[in-house]
Amino acid sequence: MWEIGTYYPYLIAAAVLAAGLTAGIRLYIHRLVERQIARYQDDLTRKHCEEVENMYRQTRGWRHDFKNHLQTMLAYLELEQTVQLARYIRELTQDYNTIDVSQKTGNAMLDAILGSKLSIMKNREIRVHADALVPANLTLSDVDLSVLIGNLLDNAMEACLNVPPNDRFVRLYITRAKDNLYIYVMNSAGGIYRRHQGNYLSTKPDSGHGYGLWRIDKVVKKYNGCLNRQDEGDVFATEILLPL
Repeated sequence: MWEIGTYYPYLIAAAVLAAGLTAGIRLYIHRLVERQIARYQDDLTRKHCEEVENMYRQTRGWRHDFKNHLQTMLAYLELEQTVQLARYIRELTQDYNTIDVSQKTGNAMLDAILGSKLSIMKNREIRVHADALVPANLTLSDVDLSVLIGNLLDNAMEACLNVPPNDRFVRLYITRAKDNLYIYVMNSAGGIYRRHQGNYLSTKPDSGHGYGLWRIDKVVKKYNGCLNRQDEGDVFATEILLPL
C-alpha cells in the first residue's frame, strides 16, 4: 500500500494548481468587470457630451436669430403696425416653446437633468410629457438623484428607439406622496424583454448585466425605497417610492 507521504508531492502540486486556477479566474472576472464598467462610463460620457452639445446648439441658434427678431419687431413698432407685431410675437413664442424643454421642479439638479434629457428626446422624435414637482427637503443627494433620474430616462429613451417614431412616447411624473417621493416613468417599447428570477435585464447584447438597471436598484435600496417594474406589450413602466 502507498503511504500518505508518497502522495504528498502530488497533493502539493494539486493544491498549487488549484490556487493558480482560482487566482486566474478571479483576475479574469476582475478584468471583465473593469471592462464592462469602463464601457458603461464611456457610454455615459458620450451621452453627456451629446446632451450638452444639443443644448448649446439650440442656445446658439436662438442667439444668432435674436438680433433679427428684435429688428423685425422694432420695424413693426416704428410703422405702428401693432396687429402684425402682435402676430409676430405670438409666432415667435410658439417657436420658442417648441424647443424650450426647461422644467421648474423645485430642485436645480433635477431641472438640469430633465432639461438635457428631454431635449435629446425631442430631437429623437419622442413625444414627452413631464410633470415633476419635488419638495425642498429631499433626502436624496444630488449625485443619487442624477443617477436615478438619468438612468430611468436613458432606459426609456433607448426603449423608444426600438419602435417607429409615431409610436414613441415617454411620460414622467414626480411628486410627493405623503412621506414619500413618488417617481413614475412610462414609455413605449419594442415588446421584447429579458428576465432572470423575476428581475428585468437589459436587452442590449453588449450590456452585460445592465449597469443602468443595477444603479437604479442600488439607489432605491440605499434609501430603503420600493421599486416596481411592469410591462404590457409595447409599454413599459417603472414606479419608485423613496421615503422622505
